[in-house]
Amino acid sequence: MAELSYREAVAYGIAQEMRRDPALVMLGEDVAAAGGVFKTTVGLLDEFGPERVRDTPISEQAILGAAMGAAMTGVPVIAEIMFSDFLAVCWDMLANEIAKSRYMTHGQVSFPMVVRTANGGGARFGAQHSQSVENWCMMIPGLKVVAPSTPEDVVGLMAASIRDPDPVVFFEHKSLMAKKAELPDGEIVHELGTANVVREGSDATIAALALMVPRALEAADLLNSDGISVEVIDLRSLVPLDTRTILGSVAKTGRFFTVEENPRLCGWGAELVSIVGEEAFWDLDGPNLRITTPHIPLPSAAALEDLAIPSVDRIYETVRKSLDGGS
Repeated sequence: MAELSYREAVAYGIAQEMRRDPALVMLGEDVAAAGGVFKTTVGLLDEFGPERVRDTPISEQAILGAAMGAAMTGVPVIAEIMFSDFLAVCWDMLANEIAKSRYMTHGQVSFPMVVRTANGGGARFGAQHSQSVENWCMMIPGLKVVAPSTPEDVVGLMAASIRDPDPVVFFEHKSLMAKKAELPDGEIVHELGTANVVREGSDATIAALALMVPRALEAADLLNSDGISVEVIDLRSLVPLDTRTILGSVAKTGRFFTVEENPRLCGWGAELVSIVGEEAFWDLDGPNLRITTPHIPLPSAAALEDLAIPSVDRIYETVRKSLDGGS
């Protein structure tokens, strides 16, 4: 057993796969000598050398263009886009080329490619460096979307993403980087599209992702003190989406809540609420509810950012009030 932080787990997971596959390469801004702007790739250049761990110019289009070419010729590749907001700079490459090329070649070209990026708020980086954009990628056919909440899931889902034949966008949450946990010995490989029930409950289900998972767990502890038993699901991936676990939980609890950092309009929670409404309507004892960030650019001021992003208290109050009948 080893205790690693979330940021250390990123390098640990990449190193595990680079040792397994000598063809695997990584490229991005400051990923080599500097060890990454969030220090998530420290030590990789020393172990694997500059041919496999490559710094690039400040050009998101160049990074994804080079990664796409490598993947299309069979070279497995990890490409880092420093902040997830910057996916907008190379969106045509990601959404129109990388996501569609396997389909348009009738499977003749596979894409062993992972796009890593730092996602989410809470670090006071302001509106252009703090967005949660996993819903952008969720809507594009051909992309798989992963967002781990724990160091072990970082390693296991990184391995699964690298080994997958489709392009995967791997969201690493900036505000979880310092979180530490024990990791088991040996190879760690999880399965994409498998949610994790991180807390059992009987009165309500909360589905959460990344930073919202520990906040949902804290809120569940508070609700338990009020005699309300809440089941918390860590979705882990949005594409593939583990609807079986979600629907099974709702059938047990009868109430469904989502907690997400995405702005309220067209967030991933709306899709989950729609699925539950369509497929588990007769299991529900009350309305599905979304707990989200407002539809605003995220502020950089500490008090305003904290007010915008769903907090433990807001999750607690929303669930408690709803289960009390709105009183």
